[in-house]
Amino acid sequence: MSRGWAVILGASSGFGAAAARAFAAQGLGIFGAHMDRRSTMPQVEALIAELQGHDVPVVFHNGNAAGDEERAAALDALGAALGGGHVRVLLHSLAFGTLRPFIGDGGTIGRRHMEMTLDVMAHSLVYWAQDLVAAKLLVRGGRIFAMTSSGSLAAWPSYGAVSAAKCALESHIRQLAVELAPMGITANAIMAGVTQTAALEKIPGADLIAARALERNPHKRLTTPEDVARCLVALSGPDTAWLTGNVLRVDGGEAIGG
Repeated sequence: MSRGWAVILGASSGFGAAAARAFAAQGLGIFGAHMDRRSTMPQVEALIAELQGHDVPVVFHNGNAAGDEERAAALDALGAALGGGHVRVLLHSLAFGTLRPFIGDGGTIGRRHMEMTLDVMAHSLVYWAQDLVAAKLLVRGGRIFAMTSSGSLAAWPSYGAVSAAKCALESHIRQLAVELAPMGITANAIMAGVTQTAALEKIPGADLIAARALERNPHKRLTTPEDVARCLVALSGPDTAWLTGNVLRVDGGEAIGG
C-alpha cells in the first residue's frame, strides 16, 4: 500500500522523472501528467515500469496539463486511482514555453505565445492547486513545490517570456503559501542550479550558460535532476511544516561561487 501520492506535472523527463523515481522509492504512489508524442512514449513506458518496480501504484496521463479539459480528465483519473487516499506532494515541473526575443526585425514573440508560456509554466500551478484542494485530495500535511530557475533573476537573449513565467511562478508560490497555511499545506519554489536537461538544450546559448555555471560551482560540476529529487524527498517530510513561501536554492553553491 502506498504512503500517499505524489502528483507530478511534467513527469516524463528531467526533474519530474527524477522526482517520480525518488518518491516511488519512498513508497509514494505516482500520478504523472505529461505530454509526449508517439516517438517518446517508449521512454515513458520504461519509466512507468521502473516506478512500478517499487511496488507502488503508478498512473500516467498523457495530455496538456495546462488545459482545463485535460486537467479535469486527469483529476478524474487521479480520484479513481486514490480510492480514498490523499496527495502528499504536488510538484509543478512543466517546461514548455516560447523562446523568442521581445524586440527585433522578425521572429519576435506575440501575444498568443506570451500568454501560452505564462499559462503553462506559471498559472497552471494555481489551477491544479485549486482543484486538488477543492476535491479534498490535497489536505493537511500536503507539500507543493514548483521548479523555478535563476532565469527569474537574470535576462538572457530570447528567454524573456520564460523568465516572466518563472517570476510569476514564484509569486504564485508565495500567495499559495499564505492562503494554504491555515489548512496546513506548504508551498515552496525550488531554484535548481543549471542542469543538463532537454529544456536547457532548447535555450539559445545553452552551452555558455552551462560553462559559466560549471566555473562558478564549488563542486566543479553541474546540478543533476537526482540532486534536486533527493532534496524534494527530504523537504516533503512532516518536520518541514514551518517551511513555506520560500525560493530554495538547490544548486550546490553555484549562486555563491566566484
